[in-house]
Amino acid sequence: MTADWYFLKQGWFKRSKKVGPIDEHELLLRIDRGEIQPATLVQSHTKTRGRWIRMDTIREALKRYKKSHPSEER
Repeated sequence: MTADWYFLKQGWFKRSKKVGPIDEHELLLRIDRGEIQPATLVQSHTKTRGRWIRMDTIREALKRYKKSHPSEER
């Protein structure tokens, strides 16, 4: 698990800011804190081949989100 991850964070006036690189451990911690939501766009050059994808399309990330936020299950 050595992929560098980036995610888009909403800023002022609905402008997005690219945050990263962060390692997978930090990505999971931010998911636990709720900073990264299922609709948040994430990217990794090795895991997503440099494409922006929604976090909820990554099985392990969504599983972690549901575990740490049980009241918000879909």
